[in-house]
Parts: sequence; structure tokens; C-alpha cells
Amino acid sequence: MIKKKDRAVTEVNSSSMADIAFLLLIFFLVTTTIVNERGLPITLPQKVDENVEVDIIDRNVFKVLVNSQDDLLVEGERMELSQIKDEAIRFLTNNGKNPKMSDSPQDAIVSYKTDRGTSYETYIRVLDELKAAYHTVRAEHLGITVEDYLKLNSEDRKDNMLLSKAQDAYPMQLSEAEPTNVGTY
Repeated sequence: MIKKKDRAVTEVNSSSMADIAFLLLIFFLVTTTIVNERGLPITLPQKVDENVEVDIIDRNVFKVLVNSQDDLLVEGERMELSQIKDEAIRFLTNNGKNPKMSDSPQDAIVSYKTDRGTSYETYIRVLDELKAAYHTVRAEHLGITVEDYLKLNSEDRKDNMLLSKAQDAYPMQLSEAEPTNVGTY
């Protein structure tokens, strides 16, 4: 009988495996995008020259204040959230009839101020009501429903003309003031 020679077990050289794994890891880290969308999509106004003085007549400002207990103060009076939209519409469509309200929709400014302790839910609900007031008066100006107004597409030429007409008649001048400290108006 002939003895078989003991053969040495051959091993696969794995020294470059760590390099390959490292390169793949770097490749995936560099090419992967992490979506982190938080906050509200609000278009900020263009920066204005600080030296320009603007005269604003007090009657043309519709003041909405929310304190840290989510209580609403509209034009110096307590108000329920459900009443804000109607009051804002009355203010925007006044056209100088009531001497305590706006002279015209172009002069009307809605000022919205919250407290740092105001709940996020109340902040959004009040902001939605104020924007809904603008959408309502714009839709009425065009003679269409609010739903149809919201469906108008600025990409479409005809719709863009309607949107421009409504925005010129009732420009959305919604001013959000810096929040106050907790517990104050």
C-alpha cells in the first residue's frame, strides 16, 4: 500500500476582503440620501431694506394673539377658534364701511402672534383658519367655490390668470410676529 502524502490545506487569501467591504460601505454612505423633512413649507418674504419706513394705519391691522393656554384674543376680545375665519373675512371685505376695520383688501394686514408656550396644534389650526379666510374671499371674488379655487393650477395659463386676479384683489398679507415669553399676550 502506498501512503498518500499529507496535503497541506490551501486557504483563500482574505486580506483584501476587509478593503472591499470598507469601500462598499463608503460607497453606500456617500450615495444614500436621508430624507429629513420637518417643519412647515412656508414661503418667506424677500428681505426688505431696513431703512425703509412703512406707515401702517392701526385700523388696517387685524390682530390675532394666542397665549400659552391656547386662549385667543382677536382685536382685543376673547374669541373661539371657530369664529376667527368669519371675523377675518369681515375685516378683509370691509372696504372702509366700518371705520374700525380695514380701508381696503390691499391695505388689510393680518397680524398673528403667539406665545412660546402655545401648543403646536393651536398654532396650526389658527393659521389654517386665517388662510382659509383668504381662500374664501378670493373664491367669492372669482365666483367659484373654495374647493374649485384650491384646485386651480398655476401651471395652467387660464388658471394662472384667475389666481393672479384673485391675489391682486385680496393679497395675502399675513404677518407672523415673534412669539412672546410664556404666559403673556
